[in-house]
Amino acid sequence: MSDGIRLNKYLSEAGVCSRRAADTHIENGKVTINGETAVMGQKVMPGDVVTFMGRKVQQKDRTVILAYNKPIGLTCTASKADPDNIFDHIDYPIRLQYVGRLDKDSQGLLLLTNDGDLSNAIQKSVNNHEKEYRVRVNREITEDFIRKMSDGVPILDTVTKKCKVRKIDDRSFMIVLTQGLNRQIRRMCDALGYRVVNLKRVRVCNVKLGNMRPGELRELSREEEAELRRIVGM
Repeated sequence: MSDGIRLNKYLSEAGVCSRRAADTHIENGKVTINGETAVMGQKVMPGDVVTFMGRKVQQKDRTVILAYNKPIGLTCTASKADPDNIFDHIDYPIRLQYVGRLDKDSQGLLLLTNDGDLSNAIQKSVNNHEKEYRVRVNREITEDFIRKMSDGVPILDTVTKKCKVRKIDDRSFMIVLTQGLNRQIRRMCDALGYRVVNLKRVRVCNVKLGNMRPGELRELSREEEAELRRIVGM
């Protein structure tokens, strides 16, 4: 859940003044939150109305790119009608969109951003951007299974693109996709007589899940963002 944004940072990002100047204005009683005089250290929560010298402050949407470890059971949707929608659970103060959905019964790395151009660039399969998954199935993996998964599997009236597949143990494998068909890995496994028991996305382009806990949210580092933009040609 979001803990809100410190008021001085909120005013700074809205272009009102610097953080230092914001502290002075707050101390002098020139800032209100929801009609009440604000105090130093106060945080702005989603839905709060902030005013400076009687005028409503509209925060500019800074570019945000987040890595989120989506738990099993949450749905990649913005629909409030779904009580398991990811955005109610994240409750971030800036409107975001997810980049490449994960099924409700899948988990792992999900990128979230308010940069529509970046989102589109990552998701275009023609750009061949890599997404890596760790998958566990219900029975022993054979070399024939690995070969067929790598070469392409007929699903959804097409044949999947060739991809990298590596066996981890008797029932687990890693797969790197450069396309995003609906429930692609599950359908590929089904077509070969296997059932997916667990599916976790561990990488999108250069961004890795690492040791993030389920439900954990973090901003990309400057280095990660710069490399991601370079990879997608932005």
